Amino acid sequence: MQQTISAPAVLVVDDDEAIREMLAAVLTRDGLSVTTAADGVEAVAVFAAQRHAVVLMDVRMPRMTGLQALAEIRKLDRSTAVILMTAFAEVGSAVQAIKDGAFDYVIKPFDIAEILLQVGRALQMRRMRDDIATLHRELSSSYHTGRILTASPRMGELLQTIAKVAKSNATVLVTGESGTGKELVAAAIHYNSPRNAGPFVKVNCAAVPEGLLESEFFGHEKGAFTGAQARRRGRFEQAGHGTLFLDEIGDISPGLQVKLLRVLQEREFERVGGTELVRTDVRVIVATNRNLEEMVRQGLFRQDLYFRLNVVTLRTVPLRERPEDVRLLASHFLQRFAAENRIEVSGIDEQAMERLLAYHWPGNIRELSNAMERAVVMSTGAMIVAEDLPEQIAGFAEDGVPGGGSDIVPPVAGGGGLREQVSRFEARVVAEALARNDGNRMRTARELGISRRSLLYKLQEYGIS
Repeated sequence: MQQTISAPAVLVVDDDEAIREMLAAVLTRDGLSVTTAADGVEAVAVFAAQRHAVVLMDVRMPRMTGLQALAEIRKLDRSTAVILMTAFAEVGSAVQAIKDGAFDYVIKPFDIAEILLQVGRALQMRRMRDDIATLHRELSSSYHTGRILTASPRMGELLQTIAKVAKSNATVLVTGESGTGKELVAAAIHYNSPRNAGPFVKVNCAAVPEGLLESEFFGHEKGAFTGAQARRRGRFEQAGHGTLFLDEIGDISPGLQVKLLRVLQEREFERVGGTELVRTDVRVIVATNRNLEEMVRQGLFRQDLYFRLNVVTLRTVPLRERPEDVRLLASHFLQRFAAENRIEVSGIDEQAMERLLAYHWPGNIRELSNAMERAVVMSTGAMIVAEDLPEQIAGFAEDGVPGGGSDIVPPVAGGGGLREQVSRFEARVVAEALARNDGNRMRTARELGISRRSLLYKLQEYGIS
């Protein structure tokens, strides 16, 4: 049966004609465009002529198996989601196929609702990847080096405020926890402002020794101090007609606070060791993860400087308050680090994504970036699995407790190390739950509070029939 292809398109592959026609009818009623093929050889030929968003394919077929066809289809297009249909006895092969790039698998006999759910998930993942690509193109032209990826309504509000603030020349104070992208906010303001043709100059005030920070800001004259062998332009001069971003502004000394206040008010300064007034035309954006109001109350930060900096305040949103972005950013970092390291990784499996979504991210986006870089480097298959993630994330349970719960588990007979004991205890819990539910995997998964596919992984891992 051949139908006109229109997105989203699904290719159904099975040597059983009745199953092909039944699945084609169900998916067509669901608003999808469906093509069918009778075996792996025909499937590869059809796919080569016309790409499909999803391939729903049996594993055991004549001429070419589903696993062989999976490898050929991935050579043609790695972005297509391949869902395998397999018997329970072949689950081990299906799990390996996921590591080799399959999107997921369903067990025969399957429920139609499960088929629709899996195809829907695959199409959602495809749309998400397309959205990421679109965001990359839009942000590259809009923000240049300041790229902000988000699906969070709260971050959306922040972006709207950035667009308004960028048009002005006002001083901006960016607050927020470490790793939340304060520098990206500053870059977005600069590159969407009338000053975008000028330089965007950055200074990390906490990274420059206190004795050198004044020279870093304002420059110095020859002979101003030991080692000053020539005149040097400071960052205020270098940023002329552009934007100067001062990160960790709460770390500067009281004496330098006075001089910074003066240059913000008078738009002029002297180089260290000089008497010549230097005029500056620069927009200043500052950032801190410290509470400047509290520092003012404690006498650690000048109140007049705080008021001068606090013309417009923008607060970045920590990652734990924007869970919508974990999946988006994880996929973005995966693509980035896979390309940088020339490693072929196509996605993140369900268990690994569950761990990422459950984790509380104290290090915010920076920590997520580091975690995905490690996962890409440590991966051995086409999908990132939970074991590829850093230990503190891989072991984080959905209830927010490392290791999966707060109950104290009694020792299991047989001794062994902690990991071995936990595995034996988990195997016993799974086997007992399966027995209580008369072997019904769906009810067992619900009782255990895990997905059906996670249960199948555990049955395979522990050899439970």
